[in-house]
Amino acid sequence: MASLAIKATNLAKWFGEGDARTMAVKSVSFEASFGELLYIVGPSGSGKTTLLSMISGILKPNSGTVLVEDRDIWMMESDELADFRLNKIGFVFQDYHLFPRLTTVENVAIPLILKKNDWNQSLKVASEYLKIVGLEQRAALPPVKLSGGEQQRVAIARAIASRPDILIFDEPTASLDGDTGRKILEFVREHILNETRCIIIVTHDSRIFEYAHRIIRMEDGRIIGEEHEK
Repeated sequence: MASLAIKATNLAKWFGEGDARTMAVKSVSFEASFGELLYIVGPSGSGKTTLLSMISGILKPNSGTVLVEDRDIWMMESDELADFRLNKIGFVFQDYHLFPRLTTVENVAIPLILKKNDWNQSLKVASEYLKIVGLEQRAALPPVKLSGGEQQRVAIARAIASRPDILIFDEPTASLDGDTGRKILEFVREHILNETRCIIIVTHDSRIFEYAHRIIRMEDGRIIGEEHEK
């Protein structure tokens, strides 16, 4: 049986006070395991991104707990939480967040530099991760010279360069055509997911639902259903 990566219990988040209070997430509980490719899906405004922010240590819940590898992340001191985010969580953002003035390999090296590794050694390691995503020949190019699918793979390489246990994708195919999006998810499932890594994807793109092991559906801040791989 796969070990538990994340256990979220009764998470709630609201914004504003009194009559102006808006409930973004309403008493949500779920688990995610290592070796699992889990989707959190739902329409815009359903609470997906807020939930993602709470389980990744970015946005503190108003109530509830988040255990990552049996540790309550919201009981951590601020420095410990920052270290947790740097070492345990890898993010692949919707718009990639690549730095236009850096080369492809320099972009991948950023999390290694943040961990105070030697610059030249970081570039060497980053080159190895570019090789994993099949872009070693594009290392010296700036992001603007890459296609959307290539930029997505650079973002993946950067996210996994620090060897995180949990990898989170926020709308990874939103700016990709259907064929490229499917290729990215095929690549993730075949080459990035493994028995010691949990991958969570927040999306509303039904074109890539077939690649999930499990799908959690959200609406109006609540979990309304769950589907398992057929």
